[in-house]
Amino acid sequence: MRVLIIEDEIIIARFIERQLTANFKCSVAIALNQQEVEDTMPGFLPGLILCDINLKEEKDGITLIEDLRQEYLFEVIFITSYQSKAIIERALLYQPLNYIIKPVDEAAVFAALKLAWPLIEANNKLGRRHDHTPLHQALSDTERKVLQLISQHKTSREIASILFLSPYTIKNHRHSICRKLGLKDGNNALLKWTIQHKELFE
Repeated sequence: MRVLIIEDEIIIARFIERQLTANFKCSVAIALNQQEVEDTMPGFLPGLILCDINLKEEKDGITLIEDLRQEYLFEVIFITSYQSKAIIERALLYQPLNYIIKPVDEAAVFAALKLAWPLIEANNKLGRRHDHTPLHQALSDTERKVLQLISQHKTSREIASILFLSPYTIKNHRHSICRKLGLKDGNNALLKWTIQHKELFE
């Protein structure tokens, strides 16, 4: 497993790196700023990114992860000193596996990674670039209609009624769309995806 730490405080980055290499089978890279992220991503292709939210640059960590998700497949754990409910809710849109709260300590880092590690190892799609097959080609006509209605916050039962299909059929379509988009079923994954890609539905 390849892990990228995006953290502008080198002492914290090195501390997390030591916890990773001591407890997990992985290779680790560190990026201290967004330019280093851009330089590292294409060749390293991490399956997991640990990203500080407050990077003290033009983009914060959440926006940076949003941009990277357009190109790469990876899981994320956010590193943050923020206690703001609004920040946490915004971060949740990107389905982080966990949070590491600053000031970091050994137990917190280990717990966050230990809980996330089985999910990372089980997903063989991580650590690669997206297949950029256009959405209109990847999805069937019905799947595109389902996704459009999901973007309007329609429930599966409502979508089934609108499209004159059974709720079970809609469930199968949702599962197929998740698979094609590289998403996990559940936790409103498709609704969150449409929020992240709202320009496709405007």
